[in-house]
Parts: sequence; structure tokens; C-alpha cells
Amino acid sequence: MSIINSLKGDKVIWIVVLSLSIFSFLPVYSASSNFGVNLIFSSVFKHVAIIFIGILIMYATHLLDYKYLRGLSLIILPLAIFLLLITALQGNEIDGANASRWISIPIINISFQPSSLASIFLLIYISNYLSKVHEKKINFNKSFFRLWLPILLVVMLVLPSNFSTSFMIFSLSLILIFIGQYPIKKIILIIFSGIVLSGSFVGLSKTYPDLVPNRIDTWSNRIENFINPSLDNDSNYQINRAKAAIASGSIFGVGAGKSSMKYILPQSTSDFIFSIVTEEYGLFVALIILLLYVILLFRIVIVSQKSNNYFGKLLALAVGLPIVFQALINMGVAVQLFPVTGQPLPLISTGGTSIWTTFFAFGVLLSVSRNNANIMELDLSKNVNE
Repeated sequence: MSIINSLKGDKVIWIVVLSLSIFSFLPVYSASSNFGVNLIFSSVFKHVAIIFIGILIMYATHLLDYKYLRGLSLIILPLAIFLLLITALQGNEIDGANASRWISIPIINISFQPSSLASIFLLIYISNYLSKVHEKKINFNKSFFRLWLPILLVVMLVLPSNFSTSFMIFSLSLILIFIGQYPIKKIILIIFSGIVLSGSFVGLSKTYPDLVPNRIDTWSNRIENFINPSLDNDSNYQINRAKAAIASGSIFGVGAGKSSMKYILPQSTSDFIFSIVTEEYGLFVALIILLLYVILLFRIVIVSQKSNNYFGKLLALAVGLPIVFQALINMGVAVQLFPVTGQPLPLISTGGTSIWTTFFAFGVLLSVSRNNANIMELDLSKNVNE
């Protein structure tokens, strides 16, 4: 009971996050069965351990004052950019394509994606900057180095190996900057510049493929398959199996652990776990999961609106919106509303440091919510005393 009482902040967010996390054990266990009997236990145990550590991270973070993130973002963002540079220089390739997404920590033998760290602290950094210049006249030339240059560095370092992640980082940065009341004409200029730079990168990579290892052929195939879904080729294998899994699930599913597509669907524990969930538990449970993410979106907006300072308002959106958008994109990919992106389903897909980053983001969101509640209590006590 004391543990429950120590949970501060928005209780709805706590309930939704814990519910999705605990539910994830079932589809992960089921989808892991295609690894073989010997690997099922280790896979599930690893996932449970990662989720448990993630919950501890969320709990510890929500007890901290989120205002400390102002200074922390100034330290961690340059570090994250440095780590992105190291991963880019590693030169890891798969079938000639850039696969430099992970960096290994030698002593503890753990690999993680610096892009996860860079994306969340970039958005925190943007929130900090916008809150400082709020209600001031913004000079584009002065803001370029402090605001746009970090965004450019992160996006360009992530782009060669992961187009979908770089696109999400750029899009979410623009959304946050727009909400932060940055001049709309300058935002349009940046969007146009981004399109030109991206086009130049694609052209350069096509002309000199050995100069910058990239995954442009993979991106092109995914877009082509999305535009022409009737193509029956190896590139459409994943999405066709994902849709078949959803179709076989019908309204109430085939039953827990009874998926047949998990044996032939690649990435069934991560990118396409939503298809396995729908096959086993049906459209009914799939819609409940979708509803939970929509509820999270509403609670994120409510926490933002209730914040008594501008940094808190932007911060709640900065850490919350990427999670919901990623979830909607993952589910959209499964039903072919979007091209295949490789984005996992937050709180349900397997993962490592990306899951911990998600829980850290929820911890920050709950910290903003907890601060809002404390201020309301203080105001109430003052009114009572008066």
C-alpha cells in the first residue's frame, strides 16, 4: 500500500503504462517460441528484466524535479551527438548497406542505440531553448547555431543508417518548435532546406554509393512496395504475413500462444508484434491497445496544459508525443497504412536501451504531472489558511 501511495503524478498514465508493460509478457512469450525451446526462457526472462529495470527508471525519474533537465540536456546532448558520430564511423554494413545503429560498451558488454538517447535529449534541449526565448523576438541567425544546428547534426548523423528515425526526429522537432511559437516563415524555410539536403544526400549516395554507406535501396523498395502492395516479391514478404496474421485473428483471436504466423513472420517480437497480438487476441484487444495509446495522448496534452511554466508545457509534449506517434506508426505499418519503418511498438515490443528510454520519458512526464499536483496542493492550502 505504501508503494502505491508513493506513486505520484497522473494515475491514469501509471495505469496505462503498467498495464501495457505487463501485457507485453504474453505476446513476447508466444512470439519467442519461434526461436526454439532453448531460447524461449532466456528471451522472456530478458524482456521481463528489461521491463522491471525500466519501471524502476520511471519511478526514480518521476521523483526528480524535471527542471534539472534544463542543465542536463546541455551536457547529454553533445555526448549523444559524439556517440552518434562514433557509430557512423564504425562502418558496420549488412549486404553493403549501412547498419551503424548500435555502439557497444566493452566492460559490461551491452549494445545500445545512441539515436534513442539523442532523440529524447534533443527534444528536451529544444524545449529548454524555446522556454528561454518565449515572448522574446527571435533572431533566426542567432537561433541557427543554438537551435537548428543541433537538430541538423542529429538528423544527418542518424539519416544514413535509419531514415525513419531521422524523419521522426526532424518532424517532431518541427512540431515542437511550431508549438513553441517560432516564426512560421522560418519553419517553412527550414522544411524546404531539409528537403533539398535530403534530396542531395540521396543523389550523392546514388551517384557515389561507396562514398557514404547507406540504405537507400532498402528505403526505395519499401516505398515502392507501399505504393504497389500487389507486388508479390520477397520485399513484400513481411507485410503480407503481417496482414495475414491480422486477418486470421478475426474479432476475438485464435487464442493465446496459438499464432501460426509467428513461425514465419520476421521480427515477430519487435516490429510486427502488433500483428501477433491481433492474431492471438483478435481485433477486440487490438482496438483496446489502440485506445490505451489514444488515452495516453490525451493525458499527455492534459499534463502539458496544467503545467504552470512554459518549459513544463513543452517538456511534457517533447517526451510524450514521440511515444504515441511511434505506436501509431507501428500499428499503421502492420495494416499497411505506412511503409515499413522498423519502429517497434513502445512498451510491448522487445528491446533494450530503447525500452529504458521510453520509461525514462514517462518518468519525466510524470515528474511534470507531480509538480503540477504539488502546486495545486500548495495553492489549496493557502486558500484554506486565508
